[in-house]
Amino acid sequence: MGEVYKARDSRLGREVAIKVLPPHLARDPGLKQRFEREARAIAALSHPHICAIHDVGTQDGVEYLVMELLDGQTLADRLDKGALPADQALKFGVEIADALDRAHRAGIVHRDLKPGNIMLTKSGVKLLDFGLAKFAASEKPDSDVSDPPARSAASQPLTDKGAVMGTYQYMAPEQLKGKDADPRTDIFAFGCVLYEMATGKAAFEHASQASLISAILKPDPKPVPELDSLAPPAFERLVKTCLANDPEDRWQDARDVRNELVWIAQTGAQAGATVLGARRRIRERVAWMAAGAALAVALTAAVTAMRRTPAPRSIKAAILPSQGVRFSSNSTAPNLLALSPDGARLAYCAHSGMGADRLWIQELDSGEARPLEGTEGASQPFWSPDGRSLGFFAHRKLKRVGAGGGPVLTLATAINPRGGTWNATGTILFTPNHASPVFRVPAEGGVATAVTKLDKATGEATHRYPEFLPDGRHFLYLARGAGAGAGEEPVVYAGSIDGPDRKPVVKVASNVAYASGHILFMRQGILVAQPFDLGRLATRGEAVAIAANARMDERYSRGSFSVSTNGVLAYQTGKLLRRDVLRRYDRSGRVLDTLGEPTTFFDDGSPTISPDGSRAAVAILGERGISGIWLVNAKSGVRNRFTLDDDDHTTAAWLPDGSHLAMEGGMEGAARLLLKAADGSGMVQELIERRASSVAACSFSPTGRWLLFTEETETTGTDILVLPLDGGGAPTPLAATAAQEDGAQFSPNGRFVAYCSDATGRVEVYVAAFPRPGDTWQVSLEGGREPRWSRDGKELFFFSRDNWLMAAAVETSASRFEVTAISPLFQVPSRGSEFNWRYDVFPDGKHFLVGTPADDDILSPITLVTDWTRKTKAP
Repeated sequence: MGEVYKARDSRLGREVAIKVLPPHLARDPGLKQRFEREARAIAALSHPHICAIHDVGTQDGVEYLVMELLDGQTLADRLDKGALPADQALKFGVEIADALDRAHRAGIVHRDLKPGNIMLTKSGVKLLDFGLAKFAASEKPDSDVSDPPARSAASQPLTDKGAVMGTYQYMAPEQLKGKDADPRTDIFAFGCVLYEMATGKAAFEHASQASLISAILKPDPKPVPELDSLAPPAFERLVKTCLANDPEDRWQDARDVRNELVWIAQTGAQAGATVLGARRRIRERVAWMAAGAALAVALTAAVTAMRRTPAPRSIKAAILPSQGVRFSSNSTAPNLLALSPDGARLAYCAHSGMGADRLWIQELDSGEARPLEGTEGASQPFWSPDGRSLGFFAHRKLKRVGAGGGPVLTLATAINPRGGTWNATGTILFTPNHASPVFRVPAEGGVATAVTKLDKATGEATHRYPEFLPDGRHFLYLARGAGAGAGEEPVVYAGSIDGPDRKPVVKVASNVAYASGHILFMRQGILVAQPFDLGRLATRGEAVAIAANARMDERYSRGSFSVSTNGVLAYQTGKLLRRDVLRRYDRSGRVLDTLGEPTTFFDDGSPTISPDGSRAAVAILGERGISGIWLVNAKSGVRNRFTLDDDDHTTAAWLPDGSHLAMEGGMEGAARLLLKAADGSGMVQELIERRASSVAACSFSPTGRWLLFTEETETTGTDILVLPLDGGGAPTPLAATAAQEDGAQFSPNGRFVAYCSDATGRVEVYVAAFPRPGDTWQVSLEGGREPRWSRDGKELFFFSRDNWLMAAAVETSASRFEVTAISPLFQVPSRGSEFNWRYDVFPDGKHFLVGTPADDDILSPITLVTDWTRKTKAP
């Protein structure tokens, strides 16, 4: 319908492409409309994988577009040479899906997605030709079908004028029926493109137009693997879902397709198949089982094989959570897996997009995945030896529940736990705090007593991740120094519940598990196994790599893996804890913009906006899992690192004049509050040092005279204290009870403090009078957290249990506080944690900066392996 010329923009000194519609074609109203539609569509989009438009105009009766000049070939030309390599097909697929997602979110449906409209360049794919694009609710189908690309006669798409719009070989059934197109129409076409990239053949290829249309409207295309492709079964399933006849049965969102492709690319053959030989035709395929609408791979026969010793063949499978559910994984509670002793069930923590973490049980033989009621806030599960019960941690307590559900029993206090284990005589070992030794408690509950002792002379500050050995008397645990990351001189020891004696086993910063004559642990990002002599409590031989891409949370020195007593291994893949972005919302919940690129925040970033609204301080995890404070420009999103030392900084609070930031620091067991100029100049001033596990700056009073901060101790958990900054003496408690208090914020008039507490067994938002002790008012009624004041003091914002941002209208006087109304504003995704800190309010009270999961924040599946010991045997 037009001609394209290579040209040079003399003003900007760049080469461009000029697309023109000659006068004789411009007289055709339909072609002119398509030309104008393309200009409007591309102008509405800005994306690295969509060909950009620079200008549009008319000269001497010639309509023209000035566009990005692309150097490469069309995907159609490349496919004339055959199928693409699997990694290349997945890479291009992710980029195309990303471009479609951008278009669909702008209300644009392409309607002519095909290989001829996709360019392959050095910088990736570029989506072209929006001449048939449909704008949301603005146009009805018209009577054009796009021209075929220049290909061989045998592979040329069949096109013609008719009552439908598109290219027949890539058209969805609803298009062929003349119905309106929506994003799912593009997803069908995308399925055709993915099919063709993987196989080198069209998904629908027939001798005549009539037979082609019949094929699209009725039967499914041949499954991808039947066409001699190396695509894994997960890819076949993805494509088949794209090509569903009914739009309701397809993927509903291009972002979901993109995320699936990213996952398949990350996990490779683990996404659904294990190759048992060099030849394709003798590979073993592992079936996907349903867990709700999610994917999970396992077969009853496979589980039966897992239970045999030794396993008769290699079984490798992958598990995903149910639809709408995400594996829990954040900076304070990395997802810790637990296989039952017989290897038949897997326990893990997961949450819906808007809910809290809960304990889930996956039955590997039936495919059933179910949550356990009453386990909200759960983390770090571990099994009883008989497989009938599970221990876990929630709400600062060690708890237990039956594997089939039932009442949840509280066994002991565990303020900031680091793992547990259970033996056959009814003893549970656990670490109740991140800076404590290992304790023991009866499985029925009772008094907890220490069974290890920290050797503080050598810098030990924590004993964590106890793991019973088969005799039920000895156990393994990690000892290391304080602070995030590996700490100093990490060593795994073998201890005993019968006495204080211990024996060093291996120098590594990792949890350790025992099975099949080996100990498994993480070393430099690799899951390894090493032979272990139970009699001598010592390793022998060399460690052998089991999984190079197993996931390691370096901040807490723990890998995400578990092994059953009969040798079934489960581990999660991936390196990053998670990826987050800062998004600006208005009061209706509309996302106005995104500040900066995705990164890995600590506790959802703890964003704190400067008094003038120009910047925000956020906490970002860096190397070795150590958090630093960064300053983000509230307009451009450009961020600069504020803390340049190796200390761990997780929160910050602005002085009312915006000149300084208070933050915590200290890596050697010292809990200190520091003050640093916001422009980075001058020396760092130490405000106070505390004998506590940790401290965190929360909020300055309006005059800058007081600083609210929290400290965590082994006895009372997290408390709120007030530090006078005018030389007025030592800090005094504001809320220091057996409950956990957090998130303290001064009101703009300085007369009240908002905070959250779990005193009732559920986290709620409260307001207390300040400075003299007085009344306390409960603000939230059905759960609330993360209180923030509007700058005028007329509203108090907080998040509800189901992640709605609530606005409480309040009235205050010298000593009076009253809530007059509470209204929901908008709902945002959750990480599942109750004491995270994810947002702040801009000075105008109309906009909010919220840390949310990034669009590409994809957690890898859990991988199951049966015969991992084969790798440990000499050839």
